[in-house]
Amino acid sequence: MHHLKQLIREVPDFPKAGILFYDITTLLKDKDGLRGVIDGLKDRYAGMGVDLVLGIEARGFIFAPALAYALGAGFVPVRKPKKLPAERASVTYDLEYGTDTLEVHRDAIPAGSRVLIVDDLLATGGTARATTRLVEDLGGTVAGVAFVVELTFLGGREKLNGYNIFSLLQYDK
Repeated sequence: MHHLKQLIREVPDFPKAGILFYDITTLLKDKDGLRGVIDGLKDRYAGMGVDLVLGIEARGFIFAPALAYALGAGFVPVRKPKKLPAERASVTYDLEYGTDTLEVHRDAIPAGSRVLIVDDLLATGGTARATTRLVEDLGGTVAGVAFVVELTFLGGREKLNGYNIFSLLQYDK
């Protein structure tokens, strides 16, 4: 996967001084890079009986539908509040400075469904952990939690103990 890292642009001091931002837009525009991401995730989860792939707003929406297609599964968007028109289940979770909420259609995850949660980035793990709670509250089983990039130095995996966690690319700084 080293070739995929070479396609990610590193932007210093964004969004503020001292932060090194890993910009995946340069990976996305590369046809072989995008294919490599989807194939890498597909290879990890093929044969695991995934029924649904949940994509977390917003960048999870980039990868989850393509992965769902590759796995022969359905796609479910996990949205910010007030974006879904039908009856919703929601979870509110803590951020570094405040709270946030995620929602999914209440009928999107049938009881017993094997669900793969996908996002672009694992940082502190709060958003992914909240999404696992949504899945389980609706009676689904979390088959895995997958990321394109993991910032290992932020310890997000610790919030996801007990889950099948996978990241294609890891950064230690």
